[in-house]
Amino acid sequence: MKTVADLIAEGVGGRTVLVRSDLNVPLDDAGNITDDGRIRASVPTIQELSGAGAQVIIAAHLGRPKGGPDPKYSLAPVAARLGELLGAPVRLVQLSDGTPSMAAGDVVLLENIRFDPRETSKNDDERAALADELVALTGEDGAFVSDGFGVVHRKQASVYDVAQDLPAYAGDLVQAEVAVLSRLAGDPKRPYVVVLGGSKVSDKLGVITALLPKVDAVLVGGGMCFTFLAAQGHGVGDSLLEADQIDTCRRFLESGKIVLPTDVVVADRFAADAETAVVAADAIPDGRLGLDIGPDSVARFAEVLEGAATVFWNGPMGVFEMAPFAAGTRGVAEAVAKAGTSVVGGGDSAAAVRALGLDESAYSHISTGGGASLEYLEGKALPGLSVVEQ
Repeated sequence: MKTVADLIAEGVGGRTVLVRSDLNVPLDDAGNITDDGRIRASVPTIQELSGAGAQVIIAAHLGRPKGGPDPKYSLAPVAARLGELLGAPVRLVQLSDGTPSMAAGDVVLLENIRFDPRETSKNDDERAALADELVALTGEDGAFVSDGFGVVHRKQASVYDVAQDLPAYAGDLVQAEVAVLSRLAGDPKRPYVVVLGGSKVSDKLGVITALLPKVDAVLVGGGMCFTFLAAQGHGVGDSLLEADQIDTCRRFLESGKIVLPTDVVVADRFAADAETAVVAADAIPDGRLGLDIGPDSVARFAEVLEGAATVFWNGPMGVFEMAPFAAGTRGVAEAVAKAGTSVVGGGDSAAAVRALGLDESAYSHISTGGGASLEYLEGKALPGLSVVEQ
């Protein structure tokens, strides 16, 4: 896999480089960025190329617009924040306007690439047509840099198809992600503990199946823990439950490696001002829903994590966005940070670290790609990586 260092060594002065970044950041109702982690993670590769004299065109997406332009998904606030971080203006341009006027070192950002439905089309010809337009922006000696790890598991025009038509290189961010995850998928230092949360067991089936034979323990929290509790024969009240996954959870439990909560925080409704109580995990009252793991569970999980040499964490322990249900995620996140090697698997886990004001530098690595990191650890081929490796 060729790298940005290889590209710069070949010479990029005066050349146009198309960079696929992952700038899919959360916005509040007023259009303000609430977590710029992915933008900050994308800066080093962009700075390297710009500093070496390349004309950098960035392709990225925001949200899931429905088949056309939508002002609420505009990358305008992202362009402004990226410009602040780079210390130079970043123009937002439209693909339909053709090749932008640029000088060496300039950086421009294409408007949300998903405004064009061909980006995510399952039709190869449609994606290829969009890729052709992107390639045309770079001229005769253009290059492509894949630096959006959060999208490398997608077979999309700006991720996969352009890499078939331009000399392709891996950006610094993608290289770093692959280096860390390849160690986890290979032979990590033991004890190796995985912490999984989030809402659904069905979202984690592949990674649990792939990792169970390799790990020493899997700590399960979040909404998915209630299906495991049901598999043990416990009532879960009105908590999130995937009844069709109970048998699968029962099989996972037979490994003896699954560690479940001993207590949970329940509420009478899904709201920040709901009436709450801490109850034993095997005694959730009817009509109540579990929204966080309890303090005893945090202590138990922390005890397992204390002796871990390697930890991979993906998914919050509860509804951390609401103060009454944030303690479980905070407590486990703090325990994860103390491991010898601590990897936060992107997505809501990375968002929780920042939202809860935790020290990002306390972790060995915070991934920018939740879904991509899970699929990598499952052993799946990621189209956006495979095409660059070719």
